[in-house]
Amino acid sequence: MKLDILAFGAHPDDVELGCSGTIAKEIALGKKVGIIDLTRGELGTRGSVEIRNAESTKASEILGVSVRENLDMRDGFFVNDEAHQLKIIQMIRKYQPDIVLCNAIRDRHIDHGKGSKLVSDACFLSGLRKIETMVDGKSQEAWRPKVVYHYIQWENITPDFVVDITDFVAQKTASILAYSSQFYTEGSNEPITPIATKNFLESIHYRSQDLGRLVGVEYAEGFTAERYLAVNSLSNLK
Repeated sequence: MKLDILAFGAHPDDVELGCSGTIAKEIALGKKVGIIDLTRGELGTRGSVEIRNAESTKASEILGVSVRENLDMRDGFFVNDEAHQLKIIQMIRKYQPDIVLCNAIRDRHIDHGKGSKLVSDACFLSGLRKIETMVDGKSQEAWRPKVVYHYIQWENITPDFVVDITDFVAQKTASILAYSSQFYTEGSNEPITPIATKNFLESIHYRSQDLGRLVGVEYAEGFTAERYLAVNSLSNLK
């Protein structure tokens, strides 16, 4: 299956928090989108691997993604080395995306910055023909995505561009709330974590609203780019 967009997240829920409005919009426009989670989020304070697996399945159904896979890397301890890069390269060559979305370039959680660089490096290496990989006993062809964009997470990184998600903010919210074990629930006896507060849950909404305000729409998601952005004409800009 060839995908138009492949989104990577260090943990289940990273993609939903960072760019699910954009994913929902692209799917509505007829694009094929997949998600690859690097880990199961097994070190998370709340919930369990089994719960997170069920929650990611539910979130995927809400967004309507074509495929979702998990690479079973070690939460908190994966590194940017050859073995891990090859796992990413296999996914890139398997799905041949034109666009890759991945974690923030730096962030509070150490896995986010690590995951960002790991995926970015693998995207380049995936285009080298002399790196040989196989899936299901078959040799893979080299493939390099046209662009790699990084969504924004905990830190307020200044975006290089934003995407209008006004018509998809409800779908974004629903996909995030599918991870009910991870976020604020009134009356819960689970431990409080930085993302399991009412303030954090509300921040997802008001950050999108603020980015939208800055560009004249209701809601938006921000991304950073690895190279200059190009447009056909000034009329393409809002």
